[in-house]
Amino acid sequence: MHLEVIKKEPSEITHPCPVLFVHGMWHAAWCWAEYFLPYFSRHGFESYALSLRGHGRSEGHKQLRWASLNDYVSDVAQVASQLRSPPILVGHSMGGMIVQKFLESHNAPAAVLLASVPPGGVMLSTARLFVRHPLYVVKSGLTLSMSQLVCTPRLAQEAFFSAGMHKEKVMEYFSQLGDESFRVYLDMLALSMRRIQQIESPLLVLGAKDDMMVSPGEVEATARAHSVEALLFDGMAHDMMLDARWQDVADRILAWLDKHNL
Repeated sequence: MHLEVIKKEPSEITHPCPVLFVHGMWHAAWCWAEYFLPYFSRHGFESYALSLRGHGRSEGHKQLRWASLNDYVSDVAQVASQLRSPPILVGHSMGGMIVQKFLESHNAPAAVLLASVPPGGVMLSTARLFVRHPLYVVKSGLTLSMSQLVCTPRLAQEAFFSAGMHKEKVMEYFSQLGDESFRVYLDMLALSMRRIQQIESPLLVLGAKDDMMVSPGEVEATARAHSVEALLFDGMAHDMMLDARWQDVADRILAWLDKHNL
């Protein structure tokens, strides 16, 4: 399958492993291209971001509704296998869950879970969303269309972006959002990490205190499941890689990778 991959090469490679960024629901590789790809490249990393099947410029849009979580894991495996060495993985939101499932059967030098769907799945986030917007949740279920949940700029900003983000930026990012697999949502609704003991890669778990999609408590639950500490950023919303303070997040990741000699 053809998958869109955006690559940013450093002027000089100074780190042994490339970095592969995995996006979350409704997003694609574009969400890493503005800040994280060039920043990690400037720090000597070969940097890549893929668009999962049915997202961005990847194949599979017509079959997106019933793409499974395992399909997405296969997409990551396909791209990772084409790199010069196993990559460091950075997964955001649903991408964090994909990374966790990938690590059950694949090795990686390290992984970062950024505002990740927790091991218990999306039941709690669905309940919170239903309380705030019951009609949109019901309509999504009736039409089997996840796009109903982010179908206006107001809904998208509430879900992803800080309240202080400029309207122009919100509209720019909103215009690039796409639909999402309803099957993947169902997969994550009842997901449990039965094979969590098989994950041996070093993990960094980061989250945002103002996140409306993945709560601080869920970020901490992910960290506990992997026996690590979570770090939560004040005044930041779900799309940490697009926040005004994105560099704080990137610098924390870089410092952690340096600590692990990566």
